[in-house]
Amino acid sequence: MAIYTSLAVTTVISSPSERCLQWSDDGQACITTKATVHIMTPDPGINFSTPPDIKAVRGDEQGEQPLGWFRTMIEPARGQTHMWPSICQDWGTITLGSLDVSLREIACSPSNLTSRGRCVIAVLNSNAEVSLWVAAKNHLKGEWINIQDLTGLLLNTASSEDITRDTLRAQVTSLAWSKQPDYRITPSPILDSSMLALGNRAGCIEFFRFNRNSYSGGSLSYIHTEQLSDHWITHLSWAPWITHAVGHCESLLAFSTDNGNVGLVKVTQNLQSISNIGFVPEYTTSAVFDVQGPICEADKRSVTALTWVQPPGRNPILVYTKPGLVYLWSWPGSESCWNGTRILTFQTQKMSIGSSAISPVSGVSYVLHRDALILSLFDGSLHAIHNMTAEPTWSPPLAGDTLTSAELSRVARTLFAKVTPAGISSLDVNRIGGMVSYDSQSTLIWIYEAIRPTDFGYKNEAQHECMLLTAPFWQLDDETVLHTASEAFADISCASGSAPIHHLRALMLHLRSNARFAALCPQILEILSQVPSDQTTTIILPSWKQGLNDDLRPQLRKSLSTHLFGWPNLLSLRMRLSIADLCWKLCKDPEMQAQCGQVAQRLLAAISHCVLRVLVRHLRAIIPVITTPDIPFVLREVVQSLLPGSPQDLADEAQALSDSLTASFSIDPAIAALHEHCPACRTEVPLHDITRATCPNGHAWARCTITSFILSTSKVRTCIGCSRKALLPLATSDESQLPVAAQSWIVRDLLEAVQRCLFCGNSFVEIV
Repeated sequence: MAIYTSLAVTTVISSPSERCLQWSDDGQACITTKATVHIMTPDPGINFSTPPDIKAVRGDEQGEQPLGWFRTMIEPARGQTHMWPSICQDWGTITLGSLDVSLREIACSPSNLTSRGRCVIAVLNSNAEVSLWVAAKNHLKGEWINIQDLTGLLLNTASSEDITRDTLRAQVTSLAWSKQPDYRITPSPILDSSMLALGNRAGCIEFFRFNRNSYSGGSLSYIHTEQLSDHWITHLSWAPWITHAVGHCESLLAFSTDNGNVGLVKVTQNLQSISNIGFVPEYTTSAVFDVQGPICEADKRSVTALTWVQPPGRNPILVYTKPGLVYLWSWPGSESCWNGTRILTFQTQKMSIGSSAISPVSGVSYVLHRDALILSLFDGSLHAIHNMTAEPTWSPPLAGDTLTSAELSRVARTLFAKVTPAGISSLDVNRIGGMVSYDSQSTLIWIYEAIRPTDFGYKNEAQHECMLLTAPFWQLDDETVLHTASEAFADISCASGSAPIHHLRALMLHLRSNARFAALCPQILEILSQVPSDQTTTIILPSWKQGLNDDLRPQLRKSLSTHLFGWPNLLSLRMRLSIADLCWKLCKDPEMQAQCGQVAQRLLAAISHCVLRVLVRHLRAIIPVITTPDIPFVLREVVQSLLPGSPQDLADEAQALSDSLTASFSIDPAIAALHEHCPACRTEVPLHDITRATCPNGHAWARCTITSFILSTSKVRTCIGCSRKALLPLATSDESQLPVAAQSWIVRDLLEAVQRCLFCGNSFVEIV
């Protein structure tokens, strides 16, 4: 039985829940422990010189490769930021969590929210305080910094004269961050329409939106308050956005209160165009909030978990649990699908002395191709609900199916025994603090702590060590793996902003851990070769005739970002290239490896042509404001677009750009030669290769993947997916770091507009 990861973590899980272990849209597993948030990134799909912090040694019994992990953490201050008794002396505002401040919950924003193209994490502690955190230079291994005290914002914006109510409103008890809606606009506009919802002790929900206002951070701004109850809001969960028409979408925010009530708030967002002057339209969003009727009346039984799952082809299903019971609710949809509420009773899986069906739920995972829901309990057991689309039941659809509560719990117990060198007995309980699916299929990742409830000795109580495991619970057949590969490139949307390594996590795991990869490789290459049509040929940009003013540069940056990262076909090409590169690395047969290389080269050429077409069309649009220092960069784009193999329409457009430039300027032959000087010996370096530069004396230099200029400084950014390097934006460096030929306002704006790799779409990091 394979184990991909077996990692000991010296920590305590103080708040086991379905949110304890969750994936961010950057492809990172976030584990909430008592004092820190551990941020773990699996190494499949990550390629640069820095090795993983953790390289698991298990998992090779059947030829599988163990998972390596990059690790960092968020470490909030252990003390209280806000002393509630100094703000309000009312007894109702006391927080017992202030006696020993620990972390309760986190919420991850959609990706591509910050100026560096990454996630924001909101952290809630036991003192009812919320803070915002972002990664600084390296989100895989580097520091995460606190950019906003959200509790302070709540206190400062209090409008009531009732100090007690204002204090209760600032004491947050739950939080959830929505995904980005897809407005069905192509290319996807650069616009944040996600919302952070905060439930509090005053019984209301506060809605906020993130504003990017600097290269290293940003802040939240207030949107709306919805008063719901006189009771605490204990849980929040957003349903996926549903787009009913272009620019119009809806979502349901589920909430629960401390008296067992479960209700819904319908949130409707409309996209409105506020300006069509410029290269891309300017949009704003308006939101409408509508409280729906309760779906579960107050029964004084607390809710222990609340989340949504999305089976394909039907409305989302709300899953919420109370001790010993799991509730499933769905609003009316297709006649073939159920709606209303279904209630199922947990059955105790007698695995240890601590087994109990009334243990809190610590994980919820929907199995995509089996239409099943897996739930983990704090007592270490796993439970499977089948037939989620038609009629949920504990019974498997086929006799002999291994996806049952008893079998899953047995496998989890077997894995617990396998990683415990001293052995286990019925007295040992593997308390699962958090669980989530790794691949939406058979592989789960969970964290547990081994304890002996009957041992009251000091030694057992003093040592706390959790174990993080990643393992498959059943084997996938070749058809499922190929279906996963096809689905990875189907219905791609750029609106979510998710990193490609997050989209491709399941496929990368299946390919590298599949003993029959050699047999599957030809079919995978066939899927990769199904290149989508080029949507960048439809780009139409008006000529800029207003001069080099303050409006042009923000417009140009936004348009470049929109067209370089907003077209679905370009994202599809980048994801296909990542898989083609992985197949090339995994192949042992030289002939098959050569085929992988050919597919990768075709995909790389297609990406390059799309990027060049975007740049050439923007340069043609701003010809009236191009200045002499901009000419070297413009000519470089012309030369690259005229290389053999370029599409004829791209070559024609580049030639037209060159003709316009020649008609407007008297170009120095030295500049037209596109020669640069070697940073070491100052000899001329011709532009023969757009990836590397070598001078006559043998000095070799990498070139910027965005501008193709020589990288003569150590202050660069490196793509985590393909290790390509690029110059830093001027917001984090100074113009002296740029080569002389690159000191152009167009180059500066391009470097700022490109926050992800142009070739694989993943994030950059700064390696110090």
